[in-house]
Amino acid sequence: MANKRMLKMGRRGFLSAAGSLTAAPLLIGTGSQASAQETAQGMGANSTALSGRRKLGSLEVSSVGLGVQNMHRTYQTTIPSRPEMFNIIRTAYERGVTFFDTAEAYGPHECERILGEAIAPFRDKVVITSKFGWNIDLETGERRPGLNSRPERIKLAVEGMLKRLRTDRIDLLYQHRVDPEVPIEDVAGAVKDLMDQGKILHWGLSEMGLHTLRRAHAVLPVSAVQNEYSILWREPQEQVIPVCEELGIGFVPWSPLGVGFLTGAIDERTRFAEGDIRGIESRFSPENLPANLALVKLLGDWAERKQATQAQIALAWLMAQKPWIVPIPGTTQMPHMLENIGTAAISFTPEEIDELNSAVAAIEVRGQRLPDAVLAFSNVEAPEEK
Repeated sequence: MANKRMLKMGRRGFLSAAGSLTAAPLLIGTGSQASAQETAQGMGANSTALSGRRKLGSLEVSSVGLGVQNMHRTYQTTIPSRPEMFNIIRTAYERGVTFFDTAEAYGPHECERILGEAIAPFRDKVVITSKFGWNIDLETGERRPGLNSRPERIKLAVEGMLKRLRTDRIDLLYQHRVDPEVPIEDVAGAVKDLMDQGKILHWGLSEMGLHTLRRAHAVLPVSAVQNEYSILWREPQEQVIPVCEELGIGFVPWSPLGVGFLTGAIDERTRFAEGDIRGIESRFSPENLPANLALVKLLGDWAERKQATQAQIALAWLMAQKPWIVPIPGTTQMPHMLENIGTAAISFTPEEIDELNSAVAAIEVRGQRLPDAVLAFSNVEAPEEK
């Protein structure tokens, strides 16, 4: 009955109904004696624990991770409570999440600080990632034009990451975007040096060209690729995921909930605040939204069928595609985090996933996933070695 009520309310209604949960995170701070476990008590039917592990190459992680990209500033351009973000991260860990994703570009620098402080009590029991590659001032975090993956810069960037994350190593380091001026072999060489020093344990690439991925893997085995992938953006199925399967590389979808679209929180009347990137993504334009909402309707039908939420069906669909796909939904709301990790309990029969895949494939998404100026940084091939 609880699940049926949640479906009728929608995700926003679920969040409102969970008022006790949204207040509880304020108890947790750097000086608080309360614990995330104490906050989690009393959640009743909404309480859940994540089970299961997956492999990204040889790296074992929880079956669902947590992205912290928006914990310094949300899509709606508001500033979340820092103690609340600590509490969400710590509660996620206590519920079984061991995979936490950030980057120097998130903030910039600030999300690494948030994650580092939050996980300090259990750092050795979790896997953390970060990413380099954007042209960001190493000291101030000022964003500068373009990319920078010069080997000397990578090494300096990692030193800053280690300080902000309060750790002596990064479990998985990604190149955030391919630098068109630096051969990927040079990038791999810098990462290998850091591995030899014990500062990096595994590495990966994000939104890279496929030839670059093959070259990188040949020089230094790649553990994971991180690309946008969801029911709303399915292009990785065509080439990237097959190459990952061929090479034994794990896949980590960023934006697995379509920047909130697949949760049912957006409808044809939605307009976005200035500064919200969704406002300049044509897939969310007034002309394209009505057609794309067919995906949300499909998720709603399956949510009712499986006694779940739309977000859970969207994540479960991803996880059903390959056993080495690990989504990293981000959130700044405790109820949403608990909802997301509850996805691991949802399964499809082979017949059900075939049916759902067919229904998804029949819906053509209208509009681009990102503005042209941002898309220009994806699918880039690194220059050949001289």
